[in-house]
Amino acid sequence: MRALVGVAAGAVAGFIIPFSPTGIPVDQETAVGIAIVIAIVFYFISFGISRGIAKGVPKDKKKKVALEGIVPFIFLLLVFMIIVYTALHQSVLLG
Repeated sequence: MRALVGVAAGAVAGFIIPFSPTGIPVDQETAVGIAIVIAIVFYFISFGISRGIAKGVPKDKKKKVALEGIVPFIFLLLVFMIIVYTALHQSVLLG
């Protein structure tokens, strides 16, 4: 479940990063900040979903359920953010 949320977060980040409300191209620091904020928001969404799934789990196992899958989440977030961003801007990147 958390891996799918990571894919969704990466796709959203890939779409949102290139668009600036001021029309000025987004610099690298801003893009990293946007990606981190999107990652945190989607992680808390997945955290809420996992808490709902783990209602019948004993208290000592709930922490494991909450932290399970964080590595695939981060990896898939980065991979899909790069893929979506590159796919949208391939003609600009190639010249």
